Amino acid sequence: MTVPTFLVEAYVPRSGARDAQAMARDARAGAEALTREGTPISYIRATSLPEDETCFHVFEATSWEAVAEVCRRAGIGGGRIVRVVE
Repeated sequence: MTVPTFLVEAYVPRSGARDAQAMARDARAGAEALTREGTPISYIRATSLPEDETCFHVFEATSWEAVAEVCRRAGIGGGRIVRVVE
């Protein structure tokens, strides 16, 4: 079975309240915690576009809701979550 891939588009202001590396670290920790709780989810990578004040996070998860929960735990607020087809 192929696990769906999701992309989270998050706003990261230039003022840098939280940098992209910290967001990625927190998202990875959130995914690991949710997996330990019984909801499998993997944090794959982050791509930061500082000039556009945007960071993209990629997850493999069985549901949109699992990705949304990791984002909530990681403090990635207001991120757009979409399923990726590669």
